[in-house]
Amino acid sequence: MKIGLVGLPKSGKTTLFNLLTGSSVATARYDTGRAELHTGVARVPDPRVDVLRSLFNPKKTTYASFEVVDLAGIAKGERAGLETKEFRNADALLHVVRAFADEALGAADPRRDIGDLETELLLADLEVVERRLERLEASIGKQRKEPEIKERDLLVRIKAGLESERPLRAETLTADEDKLLRGFTFLSAKPIFHIVNLDEKAIADGERVVEGLRGTARRVRTSLGWVSAVIETEIARLEGEEQQAFLADLGLAEPAIRRVLRECYALLGLVSFFTVGEDEVRAWPIPEGTRAQDAAGVVHSDIARGFIRAEVNGYDELVAAGGAFADLRAKGQLRLEGKDYIVRDGEVCHFRFNVAK
Repeated sequence: MKIGLVGLPKSGKTTLFNLLTGSSVATARYDTGRAELHTGVARVPDPRVDVLRSLFNPKKTTYASFEVVDLAGIAKGERAGLETKEFRNADALLHVVRAFADEALGAADPRRDIGDLETELLLADLEVVERRLERLEASIGKQRKEPEIKERDLLVRIKAGLESERPLRAETLTADEDKLLRGFTFLSAKPIFHIVNLDEKAIADGERVVEGLRGTARRVRTSLGWVSAVIETEIARLEGEEQQAFLADLGLAEPAIRRVLRECYALLGLVSFFTVGEDEVRAWPIPEGTRAQDAAGVVHSDIARGFIRAEVNGYDELVAAGGAFADLRAKGQLRLEGKDYIVRDGEVCHFRFNVAK
C-alpha cells in the first residue's frame, strides 16, 4: 500500500518525508517545483510488537510498513506533477499544510492552502473526465454500445459533482460503478489526510489549530492532524532519557511523528496481524476485512496455495499467558479458523498448510 505525499512549495513536505521514512533527501532540491519523485518505506510504531518481542526474544523484529511517494511541491495552477504514474497509483494522499511564517511566502493560511490543493485535485480529475467523454461521444456516435453508454452516463454525473467542487471521495457509488472508475486513478477519489505543519513555538496550540479547520475539511474520508516537522527532526536526533526529557518539556507523550504514522496506516485502511516465534516477531499489514487464506498469502504465496487452517488467538490473551501457547490451548483460547475467516487487527496467526510436490 502506498501513500502520496503532496503539498505546496516550502510547506515542509520533504522534511516530513524524511521523518516518515528515515531518508535524508535534501529539501533544497524541491524549490524548483519540478515533478521529481522520491519513494521510501515508513515503519509503523506498534507497542504490541515491542511487548511480543520482550516475550519471545526473537532474532529479528519487523514492524508493519507502507510505501511513501514524495512528489515535488505543487504550486497553484501547476498540475503537471499530479499526472505522475507513481503518484496517481497511490492509495491515499497526505497533504502537508504550512502553518508557519515564511519570509518569501509571508503569513501562513492553512484554510486557503487546503482549499487550493483540493481545487487542483478536482481540476486534474475534471480534465481526465472531459478527455474521456470526448472519446466516448465520438465512439457512441459511430456505434452505440451499451457499456460505453453506461460509462458516459456515469462520467457525466461525476463531472457535475466535480464542477460543483465535490470530490469523488464524497460520491456514493455502487460496487460496479466503483470498479468502472478504478482504472482512472482519480485523485479526488483517494482518502486524504491534511497534516498541519506548525511552527515550533505553536505545538501547544496544535489541537486548537486543527479544530479551527474542521469546517474546511469536513468531508467523507478526510482526516486532519498536526505536527511540527522542525521539532520532530530535533526529537529524532535524540535517544533514550534525553529524548524523553525533551518530550516532557514540550508536553508530548511521544514523538508526534508516531501518531502521524499510525493515522496514515489507518487512512490506508490497513490493520495488522502478528506472527511470533524465536526467529522473528512480525506485524503484517493487510487491508481490513482480509480473509485468512489471503492473509496467509501475505506471508508467502505457497502458504495460501496449500492453506489448511489458521491457528488464531488474541494479542491480549497471549500476553496474559506470558507467551505460552500451551496455556491458550488448555483454556480453549487457541482457535482453528477456515479460509474465509476475517482476520482482525491484533490477532496472532499461525497458518497450517501443505503444498504437494
